[in-house]
Amino acid sequence: MENKPEIIKQANYDLQLREFEGGLIDFLEQHNLPSDNIFVNVPERVKVFKNLESVISQIDRKEKEQSLYLSKFIAGVASGLFDAALNYLWDETIIQIRKRVVQYDLEYFYDNAVSGDKRKRLRDESDLNKVDDYDLIKGAKEIGLISELGAKHLEYINYMRNWASAAHPNQNAITGLQLISWLETCVNEVISLPISNQTTKIKQLLAGIKTSSISSQEAQEIAVFFTNLTQEQVNNLVSGFFGIYTKPDTNSQTLQNINRLLPLIWNRVDEDTRDTFGLKYGNFVAANYQHEKKLSREFLQIVNGESYIPNDLRGVEIETSINNLLTAHRGMNNFYNEPSFAKQLQRVVGDPPKLPKQISKKYVLALVEVFITNGNGITMAAQPIYISLLSQLDSHQANVAVLSFNDSKVSDKLQHSLCARKFRAMIELVKPIVTSPPVKELIEKIEKFSSNLDNLKNDKSIKNSVDSLRILLK
Repeated sequence: MENKPEIIKQANYDLQLREFEGGLIDFLEQHNLPSDNIFVNVPERVKVFKNLESVISQIDRKEKEQSLYLSKFIAGVASGLFDAALNYLWDETIIQIRKRVVQYDLEYFYDNAVSGDKRKRLRDESDLNKVDDYDLIKGAKEIGLISELGAKHLEYINYMRNWASAAHPNQNAITGLQLISWLETCVNEVISLPISNQTTKIKQLLAGIKTSSISSQEAQEIAVFFTNLTQEQVNNLVSGFFGIYTKPDTNSQTLQNINRLLPLIWNRVDEDTRDTFGLKYGNFVAANYQHEKKLSREFLQIVNGESYIPNDLRGVEIETSINNLLTAHRGMNNFYNEPSFAKQLQRVVGDPPKLPKQISKKYVLALVEVFITNGNGITMAAQPIYISLLSQLDSHQANVAVLSFNDSKVSDKLQHSLCARKFRAMIELVKPIVTSPPVKELIEKIEKFSSNLDNLKNDKSIKNSVDSLRILLK
Protein backbone atom coordinates (compact mmCIF):
# COMPACT_ATOMS: atom_id res chain seq x y z
CA MET A 1 0.00 0.00 0.00
CA GLU A 2 1.43 3.34 -1.01
CA ASN A 3 2.33 5.63 1.87
CA LYS A 4 0.67 9.04 1.69
CA PRO A 5 2.77 12.03 2.69
CA GLU A 6 1.98 13.21 6.20
CA ILE A 7 0.38 16.64 6.42
CA ILE A 8 2.46 18.80 8.72
CA LYS A 9 0.82 21.82 10.31
CA GLN A 10 2.89 24.97 10.21
CA ALA A 11 3.47 26.15 13.80
CA ASN A 12 5.64 29.16 12.94
CA TYR A 13 2.86 31.74 13.21
CA ASP A 14 5.35 34.58 13.59
CA LEU A 15 7.00 33.98 10.20
CA GLN A 16 3.73 33.39 8.33
CA LEU A 17 2.05 36.47 9.76
CA ARG A 18 5.05 38.70 9.00
CA GLU A 19 5.06 37.49 5.37
CA PHE A 20 1.33 38.13 5.13
CA GLU A 21 1.69 41.62 6.61
CA GLY A 22 4.63 42.42 4.34
CA GLY A 23 2.53 41.74 1.27
CA LEU A 24 -0.29 43.97 2.54
CA ILE A 25 2.07 46.83 3.37
CA ASP A 26 3.74 46.59 -0.06
CA PHE A 27 0.34 46.81 -1.73
CA LEU A 28 -0.70 49.85 0.34
CA GLU A 29 2.55 51.67 -0.35
CA GLN A 30 2.37 50.91 -4.08
CA HIS A 31 -0.95 52.76 -4.13
CA ASN A 32 0.27 55.63 -1.94
CA LEU A 33 -2.01 54.64 0.94
CA PRO A 34 -1.10 54.97 4.66
CA SER A 35 0.68 51.89 5.99
CA ASP A 36 1.84 53.03 9.45
CA ASN A 37 -0.19 52.22 12.58
CA ILE A 38 -2.68 50.16 10.58
CA PHE A 39 -1.98 46.68 11.92
CA VAL A 40 -1.61 45.32 15.44
CA ASN A 41 1.94 44.06 15.87
CA VAL A 42 2.69 40.42 15.03
CA PRO A 43 3.55 39.24 18.59
CA GLU A 44 0.01 40.21 19.69
CA ARG A 45 -1.48 38.27 16.78
CA VAL A 46 0.66 35.25 17.66
CA LYS A 47 -0.83 35.27 21.18
CA VAL A 48 -4.27 34.80 19.65
CA PHE A 49 -3.26 32.02 17.26
CA LYS A 50 -1.40 30.07 19.95
CA ASN A 51 -4.58 29.92 22.03
CA LEU A 52 -7.14 29.76 19.25
CA GLU A 53 -7.34 26.01 18.75
CA SER A 54 -8.10 25.23 22.42
CA VAL A 55 -10.98 27.72 22.38
CA ILE A 56 -12.71 26.85 19.12
CA SER A 57 -12.30 23.12 19.75
CA GLN A 58 -15.11 23.54 22.31
CA ILE A 59 -17.56 24.32 19.50
CA ASP A 60 -19.48 21.47 17.87
CA ARG A 61 -18.23 20.75 14.35
CA LYS A 62 -21.66 21.28 12.76
CA GLU A 63 -21.94 24.66 14.49
CA LYS A 64 -18.43 25.64 13.40
CA GLU A 65 -19.24 24.88 9.77
CA GLN A 66 -21.99 27.55 9.91
CA SER A 67 -19.99 30.16 11.86
CA LEU A 68 -19.16 32.56 9.04
CA TYR A 69 -18.27 35.43 11.36
CA LEU A 70 -15.81 33.29 13.32
CA SER A 71 -13.91 32.82 10.06
CA LYS A 72 -13.99 36.59 9.52
CA PHE A 73 -12.82 37.04 13.13
CA ILE A 74 -9.78 34.85 12.44
CA ALA A 75 -9.11 36.67 9.17
CA GLY A 76 -9.23 39.98 11.06
CA VAL A 77 -6.75 38.66 13.62
CA ALA A 78 -4.38 37.40 10.91
CA SER A 79 -4.51 40.79 9.20
CA GLY A 80 -3.72 42.58 12.45
CA LEU A 81 -7.10 44.34 12.41
CA PHE A 82 -8.18 43.56 15.98
CA ASP A 83 -10.89 46.24 15.92
CA ALA A 84 -12.57 44.53 12.95
CA ALA A 85 -12.05 41.10 14.54
CA LEU A 86 -13.91 42.20 17.68
CA ASN A 87 -16.77 43.45 15.54
CA TYR A 88 -17.00 40.08 13.76
CA LEU A 89 -16.89 38.24 17.09
CA TRP A 90 -19.83 40.29 18.33
CA ASP A 91 -21.78 39.64 15.11
CA GLU A 92 -21.27 35.87 15.57
CA THR A 93 -22.40 36.08 19.20
CA ILE A 94 -25.59 37.98 18.34
CA ILE A 95 -26.41 35.50 15.56
CA GLN A 96 -25.94 32.60 17.99
CA ILE A 97 -28.25 34.20 20.59
CA ARG A 98 -30.89 34.74 17.91
CA LYS A 99 -30.61 31.08 16.90
CA ARG A 100 -31.18 30.01 20.51
CA VAL A 101 -34.22 32.24 20.83
CA VAL A 102 -35.80 30.85 17.65
CA GLN A 103 -35.14 27.26 18.77
CA TYR A 104 -36.63 27.95 22.19
CA ASP A 105 -39.87 30.00 22.22
CA LEU A 106 -39.95 33.21 20.22
CA GLU A 107 -43.14 34.66 21.72
CA TYR A 108 -41.96 33.93 25.26
CA PHE A 109 -38.74 35.76 24.47
CA TYR A 110 -40.55 38.79 23.02
CA ASP A 111 -42.85 38.96 26.07
CA ASN A 112 -39.84 39.14 28.40
CA ALA A 113 -37.44 41.20 26.30
CA VAL A 114 -39.60 44.12 25.15
CA SER A 115 -42.78 45.87 26.22
CA GLY A 116 -45.42 48.35 25.14
CA ASP A 117 -46.06 49.24 21.50
CA LYS A 118 -42.69 47.79 20.52
CA ARG A 119 -43.91 44.32 21.56
CA LYS A 120 -46.93 44.65 19.28
CA ARG A 121 -44.63 45.04 16.27
CA LEU A 122 -42.70 41.82 16.92
CA ARG A 123 -44.36 38.70 15.59
CA ASP A 124 -42.01 36.17 14.00
CA GLU A 125 -38.36 35.30 13.37
CA SER A 126 -37.95 38.04 10.77
CA ASP A 127 -38.59 40.64 13.48
CA LEU A 128 -35.66 39.53 15.65
CA ASN A 129 -33.33 42.00 13.95
CA LYS A 130 -35.59 44.79 15.29
CA VAL A 131 -34.57 43.87 18.84
CA ASP A 132 -31.43 45.80 19.80
CA ASP A 133 -28.44 44.01 21.29
CA TYR A 134 -29.17 45.21 24.83
CA ASP A 135 -32.74 43.85 24.83
CA LEU A 136 -31.61 40.66 23.08
CA ILE A 137 -29.10 39.86 25.83
CA LYS A 138 -31.49 40.92 28.60
CA GLY A 139 -34.33 38.81 27.20
CA ALA A 140 -32.07 35.78 26.66
CA LYS A 141 -30.88 36.04 30.26
CA GLU A 142 -34.39 36.40 31.65
CA ILE A 143 -35.68 33.26 29.94
CA GLY A 144 -32.59 31.25 30.90
CA LEU A 145 -30.77 30.98 27.57
CA ILE A 146 -27.66 32.64 29.00
CA SER A 147 -26.56 32.99 32.62
CA GLU A 148 -26.60 36.19 34.67
CA LEU A 149 -22.80 36.14 34.84
CA GLY A 150 -22.61 35.47 31.11
CA ALA A 151 -24.90 38.44 30.42
CA LYS A 152 -22.65 40.64 32.54
CA HIS A 153 -19.56 39.54 30.58
CA LEU A 154 -21.37 40.13 27.28
CA GLU A 155 -22.42 43.60 28.41
CA TYR A 156 -18.75 44.45 28.92
CA ILE A 157 -17.74 42.97 25.54
CA ASN A 158 -20.51 44.98 23.90
CA TYR A 159 -19.16 48.09 25.62
CA MET A 160 -15.70 47.37 24.19
CA ARG A 161 -17.18 46.53 20.81
CA ASN A 162 -18.91 49.92 20.71
CA TRP A 163 -15.89 51.93 21.80
CA ALA A 164 -12.78 49.97 20.83
CA SER A 165 -13.79 48.13 17.66
CA ALA A 166 -14.32 49.05 14.03
CA ALA A 167 -17.95 49.88 14.86
CA HIS A 168 -16.74 53.47 15.45
CA PRO A 169 -13.63 55.45 14.51
CA ASN A 170 -11.17 55.11 17.40
CA GLN A 171 -7.52 54.78 18.37
CA ASN A 172 -8.02 52.30 21.21
CA ALA A 173 -5.55 49.40 21.46
CA ILE A 174 -6.78 45.83 21.92
CA THR A 175 -4.30 43.19 23.03
CA GLY A 176 -4.14 39.60 21.82
CA LEU A 177 -4.92 38.18 25.26
CA GLN A 178 -7.96 40.44 25.57
CA LEU A 179 -9.24 39.30 22.21
CA ILE A 180 -8.80 35.58 22.90
CA SER A 181 -10.40 36.07 26.33
CA TRP A 182 -13.46 37.67 24.75
CA LEU A 183 -13.67 34.87 22.20
CA GLU A 184 -13.56 32.31 25.01
CA THR A 185 -16.31 34.15 26.87
CA CYS A 186 -18.57 34.20 23.81
CA VAL A 187 -17.91 30.50 23.16
CA ASN A 188 -18.46 29.40 26.77
CA GLU A 189 -21.40 31.67 27.57
CA VAL A 190 -23.29 31.48 24.27
CA ILE A 191 -22.00 29.42 21.37
CA SER A 192 -21.31 26.12 23.17
CA LEU A 193 -23.36 26.64 26.37
CA PRO A 194 -25.91 23.83 26.87
CA ILE A 195 -29.44 24.87 27.83
CA SER A 196 -30.19 24.04 31.49
CA ASN A 197 -32.71 21.36 32.48
CA GLN A 198 -35.00 23.95 34.07
CA THR A 199 -35.00 26.06 30.93
CA THR A 200 -35.75 22.99 28.81
CA LYS A 201 -38.68 22.07 31.06
CA ILE A 202 -40.07 25.61 30.78
CA LYS A 203 -39.84 25.31 27.00
CA GLN A 204 -41.72 22.00 27.12
CA LEU A 205 -44.37 23.49 29.40
CA LEU A 206 -44.95 26.47 27.10
CA ALA A 207 -45.25 24.15 24.12
CA GLY A 208 -47.67 21.91 26.01
CA ILE A 209 -49.88 24.82 27.01
CA LYS A 210 -50.32 25.75 23.36
CA THR A 211 -50.76 22.27 21.88
CA SER A 212 -52.64 20.04 24.34
CA SER A 213 -55.27 20.14 27.07
CA ILE A 214 -54.06 20.15 30.69
CA SER A 215 -56.43 18.59 33.22
CA SER A 216 -56.81 19.80 36.81
CA GLN A 217 -54.80 16.80 38.05
CA GLU A 218 -52.02 17.43 35.51
CA ALA A 219 -51.95 21.08 36.58
CA GLN A 220 -51.35 19.97 40.19
CA GLU A 221 -48.46 17.77 39.01
CA ILE A 222 -46.96 20.66 37.04
CA ALA A 223 -47.22 22.83 40.16
CA VAL A 224 -44.56 20.65 41.79
CA PHE A 225 -42.17 21.84 39.09
CA PHE A 226 -42.96 25.46 39.97
CA THR A 227 -41.48 24.98 43.45
CA ASN A 228 -38.02 24.38 41.90
CA LEU A 229 -37.97 27.64 39.93
CA THR A 230 -36.02 30.71 41.03
CA GLN A 231 -37.87 33.97 41.69
CA GLU A 232 -36.73 35.36 38.35
CA GLN A 233 -37.90 32.22 36.52
CA VAL A 234 -41.29 32.42 38.23
CA ASN A 235 -41.72 36.09 37.28
CA ASN A 236 -40.69 35.48 33.68
CA LEU A 237 -42.84 32.36 33.27
CA VAL A 238 -45.95 34.15 34.51
CA SER A 239 -45.09 37.10 32.25
CA GLY A 240 -45.01 34.52 29.46
CA PHE A 241 -48.44 33.26 30.55
CA PHE A 242 -49.73 36.84 30.40
CA GLY A 243 -48.33 37.33 26.89
CA ILE A 244 -49.93 34.12 25.64
CA TYR A 245 -53.26 34.80 27.37
CA THR A 246 -53.66 38.31 25.93
CA LYS A 247 -52.86 37.43 22.32
CA PRO A 248 -56.03 37.81 20.23
CA ASP A 249 -55.39 34.55 18.35
CA THR A 250 -54.85 32.33 21.43
CA ASN A 251 -57.37 29.46 21.36
CA SER A 252 -59.80 28.61 24.16
CA GLN A 253 -57.94 25.41 25.14
CA THR A 254 -54.74 27.38 25.81
CA LEU A 255 -56.69 29.98 27.81
CA GLN A 256 -58.21 27.18 29.91
CA ASN A 257 -54.75 25.67 30.53
CA ILE A 258 -53.43 28.98 31.86
CA ASN A 259 -56.63 29.38 33.90
CA ARG A 260 -55.74 26.13 35.68
CA LEU A 261 -52.02 26.82 36.13
CA LEU A 262 -51.97 30.49 37.07
CA PRO A 263 -53.53 30.17 40.58
CA LEU A 264 -50.93 27.48 41.41
CA ILE A 265 -47.96 29.80 40.82
CA TRP A 266 -49.40 33.26 41.57
CA ASN A 267 -48.37 33.24 45.25
CA ARG A 268 -44.72 33.09 44.18
CA VAL A 269 -44.93 36.07 41.81
CA ASP A 270 -43.32 39.16 43.36
CA GLU A 271 -45.13 42.47 43.80
CA ASP A 272 -43.18 44.32 41.13
CA THR A 273 -44.17 41.78 38.48
CA ARG A 274 -47.81 41.84 39.59
CA ASP A 275 -47.76 45.62 39.27
CA THR A 276 -46.54 45.32 35.67
CA PHE A 277 -49.66 43.31 34.74
CA GLY A 278 -51.81 46.15 36.04
CA LEU A 279 -49.77 48.64 34.05
CA LYS A 280 -50.06 46.51 30.91
CA TYR A 281 -53.83 46.50 31.35
CA GLY A 282 -53.65 50.29 31.54
CA ASN A 283 -51.58 50.37 28.34
CA PHE A 284 -54.27 48.37 26.53
CA VAL A 285 -56.92 50.79 27.81
CA ALA A 286 -54.92 53.83 26.69
CA ALA A 287 -54.26 52.34 23.26
CA ASN A 288 -57.89 51.25 22.88
CA TYR A 289 -56.91 47.62 22.27
CA GLN A 290 -60.30 46.23 23.21
CA HIS A 291 -59.53 42.52 22.84
CA GLU A 292 -56.27 42.70 24.82
CA LYS A 293 -57.96 44.89 27.45
CA LYS A 294 -60.68 42.26 27.98
CA LEU A 295 -58.23 39.34 28.16
CA SER A 296 -55.75 41.08 30.47
CA ARG A 297 -58.56 41.87 32.91
CA GLU A 298 -59.67 38.23 32.78
CA PHE A 299 -56.08 37.20 33.54
CA LEU A 300 -56.07 39.35 36.69
CA GLN A 301 -59.56 38.15 37.67
CA ILE A 302 -58.36 34.53 37.71
CA VAL A 303 -56.19 35.37 40.75
CA ASN A 304 -58.27 38.24 42.20
CA GLY A 305 -55.53 40.59 41.04
CA GLU A 306 -57.58 43.58 39.86
CA SER A 307 -56.18 45.65 42.72
CA TYR A 308 -52.98 45.87 40.65
CA ILE A 309 -54.73 47.98 38.00
CA PRO A 310 -53.54 51.59 38.57
CA ASN A 311 -56.16 53.86 40.11
CA ASP A 312 -54.75 56.65 38.02
CA LEU A 313 -54.14 55.53 34.45
CA ARG A 314 -51.77 58.46 34.19
CA GLY A 315 -49.25 55.85 35.27
CA VAL A 316 -49.43 54.50 31.74
CA GLU A 317 -48.31 57.83 30.29
CA ILE A 318 -45.45 57.97 32.81
CA GLU A 319 -44.39 54.41 32.01
CA THR A 320 -44.35 55.23 28.30
CA SER A 321 -42.11 58.23 29.00
CA ILE A 322 -39.79 56.08 31.12
CA ASN A 323 -39.57 53.44 28.38
CA ASN A 324 -38.84 56.09 25.74
CA LEU A 325 -36.08 57.58 27.88
CA LEU A 326 -34.47 54.19 28.55
CA THR A 327 -34.61 53.26 24.87
CA ALA A 328 -32.87 56.52 23.96
CA HIS A 329 -30.31 56.10 26.75
CA ARG A 330 -29.41 52.55 25.69
CA GLY A 331 -29.22 53.42 22.00
CA MET A 332 -26.20 54.38 19.94
CA ASN A 333 -27.06 58.13 19.65
CA ASN A 334 -28.05 58.73 23.27
CA PHE A 335 -26.12 62.00 23.65
CA TYR A 336 -28.35 63.50 20.96
CA ASN A 337 -31.69 61.74 21.68
CA GLU A 338 -31.73 61.49 25.47
CA PRO A 339 -32.32 65.12 26.57
CA SER A 340 -35.69 65.51 24.81
CA PHE A 341 -37.03 62.32 26.42
CA ALA A 342 -35.69 63.43 29.82
CA LYS A 343 -37.67 66.68 29.45
CA GLN A 344 -40.75 64.69 28.43
CA LEU A 345 -40.51 62.57 31.59
CA GLN A 346 -40.01 65.66 33.74
CA ARG A 347 -43.17 67.21 32.29
CA VAL A 348 -45.34 64.14 32.73
CA VAL A 349 -44.39 63.41 36.36
CA GLY A 350 -45.12 67.04 37.35
CA ASP A 351 -43.47 69.44 39.76
CA PRO A 352 -43.32 68.20 42.42
CA PRO A 353 -43.45 64.69 40.93
CA LYS A 354 -46.58 62.65 41.64
CA LEU A 355 -46.48 58.98 40.73
CA PRO A 356 -48.88 56.05 41.17
CA LYS A 357 -47.49 53.36 43.49
CA GLN A 358 -47.18 50.83 40.66
CA ILE A 359 -44.74 52.93 38.67
CA SER A 360 -42.69 54.39 41.52
CA LYS A 361 -39.93 51.76 41.69
CA LYS A 362 -39.49 51.56 37.91
CA TYR A 363 -39.25 55.37 37.83
CA VAL A 364 -36.51 55.46 40.47
CA LEU A 365 -34.45 52.65 38.91
CA ALA A 366 -34.71 54.35 35.51
CA LEU A 367 -33.51 57.66 36.99
CA VAL A 368 -30.52 55.95 38.59
CA GLU A 369 -29.67 54.12 35.34
CA VAL A 370 -29.69 57.24 33.18
CA PHE A 371 -27.94 59.41 35.80
CA ILE A 372 -24.96 57.04 36.17
CA THR A 373 -24.55 57.12 32.35
CA ASN A 374 -23.77 54.26 29.96
CA GLY A 375 -20.09 54.40 30.85
CA ASN A 376 -19.03 56.25 27.72
CA GLY A 377 -19.69 59.85 28.71
CA ILE A 378 -22.16 62.22 30.35
CA THR A 379 -25.21 63.54 28.49
CA MET A 380 -24.69 67.07 29.77
CA ALA A 381 -28.02 68.51 28.55
CA ALA A 382 -29.97 65.87 30.51
CA GLN A 383 -27.95 65.91 33.74
CA PRO A 384 -29.69 68.94 35.34
CA ILE A 385 -33.04 67.22 34.81
CA TYR A 386 -31.83 64.01 36.44
CA ILE A 387 -30.35 65.91 39.37
CA SER A 388 -33.63 67.79 39.85
CA LEU A 389 -35.78 64.64 39.73
CA LEU A 390 -33.47 62.67 42.04
CA SER A 391 -33.45 65.57 44.50
CA GLN A 392 -37.27 65.48 44.61
CA LEU A 393 -37.60 61.79 45.53
CA ASP A 394 -39.52 61.01 48.69
CA SER A 395 -37.93 58.99 51.52
CA HIS A 396 -39.25 55.66 50.26
CA GLN A 397 -38.03 56.35 46.72
CA ALA A 398 -34.64 57.42 48.11
CA ASN A 399 -34.39 54.00 49.81
CA VAL A 400 -35.00 52.34 46.44
CA ALA A 401 -32.28 54.51 44.85
CA VAL A 402 -29.74 53.56 47.52
CA LEU A 403 -30.50 49.85 47.10
CA SER A 404 -30.54 50.07 43.29
CA PHE A 405 -27.11 48.37 43.07
CA ASN A 406 -29.06 45.11 43.45
CA ASP A 407 -30.82 45.74 40.14
CA SER A 408 -28.94 43.90 37.37
CA LYS A 409 -29.15 46.82 34.90
CA VAL A 410 -27.52 49.15 37.44
CA SER A 411 -25.09 46.58 38.84
CA ASP A 412 -23.78 45.61 35.39
CA LYS A 413 -22.86 49.25 34.71
CA LEU A 414 -20.93 49.66 37.96
CA GLN A 415 -17.93 47.80 36.49
CA HIS A 416 -17.24 50.98 34.48
CA SER A 417 -15.35 53.70 36.36
CA LEU A 418 -17.57 56.56 35.17
CA CYS A 419 -20.75 54.74 36.22
CA ALA A 420 -19.25 53.93 39.63
CA ARG A 421 -18.29 57.57 40.15
CA LYS A 422 -21.76 58.75 39.15
CA PHE A 423 -23.37 56.17 41.46
CA ARG A 424 -21.47 57.65 44.40
CA ALA A 425 -22.65 61.10 43.28
CA MET A 426 -26.23 59.81 43.21
CA ILE A 427 -25.83 58.54 46.79
CA GLU A 428 -24.77 62.05 47.83
CA LEU A 429 -27.86 63.51 46.14
CA VAL A 430 -30.39 61.27 47.89
CA LYS A 431 -28.56 60.97 51.22
CA PRO A 432 -30.30 64.01 52.78
CA ILE A 433 -33.70 62.53 51.87
CA VAL A 434 -33.13 59.17 53.61
CA THR A 435 -34.78 58.97 57.04
CA SER A 436 -34.38 55.28 57.86
CA PRO A 437 -31.42 54.59 60.23
CA PRO A 438 -30.68 51.13 58.66
CA VAL A 439 -30.49 52.72 55.19
CA LYS A 440 -28.22 55.45 56.54
CA GLU A 441 -25.94 52.72 57.91
CA LEU A 442 -25.96 51.03 54.49
CA ILE A 443 -24.97 54.33 52.87
CA GLU A 444 -21.97 54.52 55.21
CA LYS A 445 -20.93 51.00 54.14
CA ILE A 446 -21.25 51.95 50.46
CA GLU A 447 -19.17 55.10 51.01
CA LYS A 448 -16.43 53.04 52.68
CA PHE A 449 -16.59 50.19 50.14
CA SER A 450 -13.09 49.91 48.67
CA SER A 451 -13.65 47.24 46.00
CA ASN A 452 -15.28 47.80 42.60
CA LEU A 453 -18.92 48.82 43.10
CA ASP A 454 -20.20 46.03 40.83
CA ASN A 455 -19.21 43.72 43.71
CA LEU A 456 -21.56 45.47 46.15
CA LYS A 457 -24.48 43.08 45.74
CA ASN A 458 -22.26 40.03 46.35
CA ASP A 459 -20.45 41.39 49.43
CA LYS A 460 -21.48 39.40 52.51
CA SER A 461 -21.81 42.38 54.84
CA ILE A 462 -23.77 44.39 52.26
CA LYS A 463 -26.04 41.42 51.49
CA ASN A 464 -26.87 41.00 55.17
CA SER A 465 -27.83 44.67 55.37
CA VAL A 466 -29.95 44.43 52.22
CA ASP A 467 -31.78 41.31 53.43
CA SER A 468 -32.88 43.17 56.55
CA LEU A 469 -34.12 46.07 54.43
CA ARG A 470 -36.31 44.13 51.98
CA ILE A 471 -39.48 45.45 53.59
CA LEU A 472 -38.44 48.99 52.66
CA LEU A 473 -38.63 48.13 48.95
CA LYS A 474 -42.29 47.10 49.07
